[in-house]
Amino acid sequence: MGAVDDAIAGIRAGKPVLLPTDTVYGLCATPYREAPTRQLQRLKQRPASMPIALLAASLEWLFECVPELRGRAGVMARALLPGPYTLILPNPASRYRWLSPERPDTIGVRVPELPAPAAEVLAAVGAVVATSANAHGGGDARTLDEVPEEIRAACAAAVDAGELPGTPSTVLDLTGREPVVVRAGAGSADEALARLAALQT
Repeated sequence: MGAVDDAIAGIRAGKPVLLPTDTVYGLCATPYREAPTRQLQRLKQRPASMPIALLAASLEWLFECVPELRGRAGVMARALLPGPYTLILPNPASRYRWLSPERPDTIGVRVPELPAPAAEVLAAVGAVVATSANAHGGGDARTLDEVPEEIRAACAAAVDAGELPGTPSTVLDLTGREPVVVRAGAGSADEALARLAALQT
């Protein structure tokens, strides 16, 4: 089995894996059970109270995971995704509540344009919970070699796509009346806000 097959098997088994994204290397696991998410947070030494994103293979799969996004939130998601954005959206059914324990009625989502091997993994598993593959507060990993050894050693598989851009996604909170830029990053915040504003006209 190659790295892609190992990653698919690892995710299905509830184990952490390393995947390249459109921005940085990600520490990923199945989102469908709480325990794998908690394991990622322990590996990163990251507070369990901090939110963590759902990364979906496609918009269609995202809407399968969170059907409530098909309304206004879905329109906003379609305006920005796929792309280098993490969107915090309303989650009225509190699905995957362990991804956002302090605000379970919200969910952070990504639909990135992935490198080919990671896209193959996501096509097989549909979605993962994903966080940057670094120690909490540490620098983002542009290559697998930059992932801390203790994290690499704990993963069931690592998919290598060479050097990545290295800037994490731009985070936008779309749960209120007006969009809020939580973190500037790889995607243009101004462009995102302009696209969202155009939806109102």
